[in-house]
Amino acid sequence: MSQTAIPYLFMRGGTSRGPYFRREDLPEDLDQLAKVLIAVTGSGHRLNIDGIGGGDAVTTKCAMLSKSDRADADIDYFFAQVAVEEQLVDFKPTCGNILSGVGPAAIEMGLVTPTGDETEITIHAVNTGALVKATITTPNGQLTYDGDAGIAGVPGSSAPVKLSFMGVVGSATGAFLPTGKLRDEIDGIVVTCMDVAMPVVLARAADFGLTGYETVAELDGNRTFFDRFEAIRIEAGKRMGMGDCSKSVTPKFALLAAAQEGGTIATRYFMPWKTHPTMAVTGAQCIASCALTPGSVADGLLTRPDSSPAEVVLEHASGTIAVLVDFDTSDGFALNAAGLVRTARKIAAGEVFVPATLWDGT
Repeated sequence: MSQTAIPYLFMRGGTSRGPYFRREDLPEDLDQLAKVLIAVTGSGHRLNIDGIGGGDAVTTKCAMLSKSDRADADIDYFFAQVAVEEQLVDFKPTCGNILSGVGPAAIEMGLVTPTGDETEITIHAVNTGALVKATITTPNGQLTYDGDAGIAGVPGSSAPVKLSFMGVVGSATGAFLPTGKLRDEIDGIVVTCMDVAMPVVLARAADFGLTGYETVAELDGNRTFFDRFEAIRIEAGKRMGMGDCSKSVTPKFALLAAAQEGGTIATRYFMPWKTHPTMAVTGAQCIASCALTPGSVADGLLTRPDSSPAEVVLEHASGTIAVLVDFDTSDGFALNAAGLVRTARKIAAGEVFVPATLWDGT
């Protein structure tokens, strides 16, 4: 055969979308795996015309699942961020939105058997080592996607997927503050470099001459701003011990401003070469942690809660996302766990094909 068939589920997880695979159905070697995922998504063309990607960074994401060998986890979740227009794959980060679909996908694949009206699945995020407890709606032991939960950036409502993230501090760099400082100055801009679920470089929108309430289109059209923050992001990555990040999607970049719509703080998040249309689940945890940390660039932009757990409502480009943060302030700021509610839905299932010259399935 001239093409290799690979079984997959096509799912929306949170505000992202992509193929979900069994890890065993893909090549073990990461270089070969990258080539296969590039072919699957059609990476290398702005429309992903030769694959099933959607022409945007939130629709060229891939999840690979397997039963976990760890005693404290049920499922291993390996994530890949495939670039849209460049034929690149980044295996460094994880994705919390795609993770929202991991529990349902694991049940669909027969990797987990539902138990009762709710099924709790402990997911090991392989890329970062974090553990996440996902609570999936399974009335009478049957998976359902129907429900009343709505999230900004997705029309309609679906069954809730409750996520509780643990052990996410320093997930990529090994430190809450990878530079050792609450604030760094790079190219005249004061930033906070923080690693909670995702390493993020955070700055005040006003320091770039922005309000922080700009639309996605307005920000994407401001290439002067992108060029400036990209240089800051790359330098920050070096200071965070992450090496040359010019071709990596991490660290991410975020802007902060005072809330306008009754939330805790306003933010815009970058993927990093385009503005995120909504908000990343991992990024939301880091932004919420920054908002709660005295001495960070969030100082003066919000009134911080004085007790834990606290709900931090982030106003983003498409609405809001609420993060329930369990924290300790006895010695600065320490994150214990962060909880969010997302939704997921199965869109399609079957086989996706790649040229057999890339991989013959053996």
